[in-house]
Amino acid sequence: MSRVVNTDGPGKARNQLMRTAAEVIRRLSQKTRADEEVWDMAALLVYCFRRIDEGIDESVSAWEKRDYWVKAAQFRARWAWVSQAAAELDGLVRSADWDRLPATLVKLLPYFEEIKIVKLTRDPSLWRGAYQRLLRETSSNREV
Repeated sequence: MSRVVNTDGPGKARNQLMRTAAEVIRRLSQKTRADEEVWDMAALLVYCFRRIDEGIDESVSAWEKRDYWVKAAQFRARWAWVSQAAAELDGLVRSADWDRLPATLVKLLPYFEEIKIVKLTRDPSLWRGAYQRLLRETSSNREV
């Protein structure tokens, strides 16, 4: 019997979410004013960063089972920025403080240096309605 390999693990999801976030940040950088699409894209970034953060524990669990504590701690430290970025963007979006958005996005750019975007592949339907969905959720009723 052959081995079963799961190709849809947290690493693959993390890479896809990072690519989505990179494309959204690129599109946001081309905007000149805060319109409804900007609100939706900023809210989508919150969701992307939350999902990445949720996958970190799943990624390190295999290392921790083998007592690779240092490797697990290094991985967690490498991705610690994600939860902070999600919280900062969440607060920014909920308070509608759109003047702070460009500075917040600039702080995120170093984390996306390795992602090269030649062609934008994400469809605008991906972020449509994300702003309203984020505003509707409460801390006890988080949607992802």
